Amino acid sequence: MSMKKKLGLGLASAALGLTLVGGGTYAYFSDKADAKGTFAAGTLDLAVGPEEMVIELENMKPGDWATRAFKLENKGTLDIKKVFLMTDYTVMNKDGADPNVQDLGKHIQVNFLYNADKLNDVIYSTTLSELKKMDPNAIDQNVFTPMMEKKGLAAGTTDDLFVQFEFVENDKDQNEFQGDALELKWTFEAQHGKGEEL
Repeated sequence: MSMKKKLGLGLASAALGLTLVGGGTYAYFSDKADAKGTFAAGTLDLAVGPEEMVIELENMKPGDWATRAFKLENKGTLDIKKVFLMTDYTVMNKDGADPNVQDLGKHIQVNFLYNADKLNDVIYSTTLSELKKMDPNAIDQNVFTPMMEKKGLAAGTTDDLFVQFEFVENDKDQNEFQGDALELKWTFEAQHGKGEEL
């Protein structure tokens, strides 16, 4: 074998040896694992009972009042921090009579109470007319936050809302309201609190 061939074969053998050594240097055992996570949003579910008309009073006269209880139930998985109340009402005049000059809602006083046993402990008092125009945030701050003692309504719990409706006697002529009816609609809306580390 010629010197050139021997030298070429030697270089090829050396290169193969280096490749094997080099390949062995970088060889390692490996394994792989997957980390999986699930992110699920909680639910807010505020139920109000009774679900029928909020107030249905017959034959009211100035000076009369009635107390009604409403159950606020958190059926969701998240705590409710705020409760907003939107008020709407319609005054229905007696059979074909001309519309009233005054709004009957201005004569119905709404007293939010701490509980049925302490009817003198009023959380907040206003008229239906003012309640209809009021910002829902103001209702939460003045009624629901004090009522729920700033804790809100925890998931799976209930709280009772006691409300007293009074047809205010103003010692003036209120004859135009005879035979009238007021249909009240309350819409409750719940909101969760600030985000927090879980």
